[in-house]
Amino acid sequence: MELSREQGIRRLKDLELDLDHPYFLHLRSLFADLEHASSHARGRLLDIGCGNKPYEKMFAARISEHVGCDVAQSSECRVDVICEATAIPLPDATFDTVLCTQVIEHVADHCTLIQEAFRLLRSDGILIVSGPLYWPLHEEPYDFFRFTEHGFRYLLEKVGFVVDEIVGNGGKWATCGQVLVHTVQTSRVNHRAVIRTINRVFAYLDDRKKINGNPMNYVVVAHKP
Repeated sequence: MELSREQGIRRLKDLELDLDHPYFLHLRSLFADLEHASSHARGRLLDIGCGNKPYEKMFAARISEHVGCDVAQSSECRVDVICEATAIPLPDATFDTVLCTQVIEHVADHCTLIQEAFRLLRSDGILIVSGPLYWPLHEEPYDFFRFTEHGFRYLLEKVGFVVDEIVGNGGKWATCGQVLVHTVQTSRVNHRAVIRTINRVFAYLDDRKKINGNPMNYVVVAHKP
């Protein structure tokens, strides 16, 4: 097995968010929907692609242990097991919950990642997985896929999971605003003031009337029967 990612790579390390944050529109809906999904978690949790374990506090009251694996050690040294997401060196059926957030698009063989989650879960164990429908290229060249809700359902059911819920993160207004922010970031405009204004306006529009059908992301909850 060859691990080629950078060691100490910077990752999200907390859930603090303000209007100046360039990913405000994306993260506020992702955080809220993961908080909702966390109500399904229990027992031993394996965090695949854990980075700095930013969701540890969110899940802490519902689980007994939080084990993190990733392809490289994170900037805060929070990774417990360094391995590929497709070859996790842990025994079968030893976890009650598997969490995998914003990782699946970076795994070329994402079907094997899902199979590993299934293998590691006990019967009736819970999988919580999230991944993007919209996002610019990032962490290149390790950026392989985008997912629709139908694609997630197909991939999970093919392995044997029962899908309990699929939630789109953010409506069309939020997605539109995030596209504008990404565009501003590549221009010479005064980023901070413009980004704050875009975030405020499009968060208001998304809250006032969320229009589904073009979310930035999905959070999926499934279980192993």
